[in-house]
Amino acid sequence: MAVSSLLNICAGDVVHHVERWHAWLKVEKNVSPHTFRAYAQDVVQFLNFLATHEGREISLNDISSANIQDFRAWISSRALDGLSSASRARNLSGVKNFLKWLDRMGVLHNPVIAGVRAPKLPRKLPRPLEESQALRLTSAHATDWITARDNALMILLYGCGVRVSEALNLNISDLPRDGFLRVMGKGRKERQVPVMDIITEALTTYRALCPYAETPDRPLFMGERGGRLHQGVVQKLMRDMRRALHLPETATPHALRHSFATHLLQNGANLREIQELLGHASLSTTQRYTDVNAQELIRIHKNFHPRSNTK
Repeated sequence: MAVSSLLNICAGDVVHHVERWHAWLKVEKNVSPHTFRAYAQDVVQFLNFLATHEGREISLNDISSANIQDFRAWISSRALDGLSSASRARNLSGVKNFLKWLDRMGVLHNPVIAGVRAPKLPRKLPRPLEESQALRLTSAHATDWITARDNALMILLYGCGVRVSEALNLNISDLPRDGFLRVMGKGRKERQVPVMDIITEALTTYRALCPYAETPDRPLFMGERGGRLHQGVVQKLMRDMRRALHLPETATPHALRHSFATHLLQNGANLREIQELLGHASLSTTQRYTDVNAQELIRIHKNFHPRSNTK
């Protein structure tokens, strides 16, 4: 939803500050395009709800005086629209971000928003691949530059645990140095990830075959027609590989990041080390992988203990 959609439901000063907030998200916070679109849509939807609720054009004063019942009614309306708890929590996050920004800028203050609780989310566990499945995904034989590119990308995702977006944002100037890859993660937080020889070799093979000239600012992973490789192409690649290798639907590009963390934990790495490698801000996020590991131990015990099937 564009800012223009607010012109008929909001006063001019509201529209002005929404535009300023958009610029802040893009320039100051440097949020991903996906996050920007989501937050922008959340705020437009909320303001549209307020305008419908009040039956008139919304002013800054209306936003400032919105009470807990208004916010709860809005969240409830999203549930009636069929949105999941996760989507409604994200909706609230976008609106909270906007109101907090208005507060910091001295535009308005709404103390109620801090007390609005997000819908309770079901605890979702990461769904990693088995080690043998991950190895099959990263063992393609390069027959041309496209195959070499895809293989190098898969090995990088599994071998370094980087997000797909992080890998696709790499340029030639970001190639590994001294055994480490510098990655720009969420919130523009940079981290260093060790790079194994197999990753370096796969990248070298791909670069030697790639027909596009290298410059420091050229994307590392190129699309077939030039330009940066698109995430949608990677997702299609994974769907094709799933069918070819008879892998489960859970085999996604992001599953390789989950597999990286889970297999490290299973082989003796500690949570703090994995947290640093993944770039998680909170250890609680990384701790999900201990639950995955525990479930795997239960599965192994049930399947292989001689007394597991006796009563």
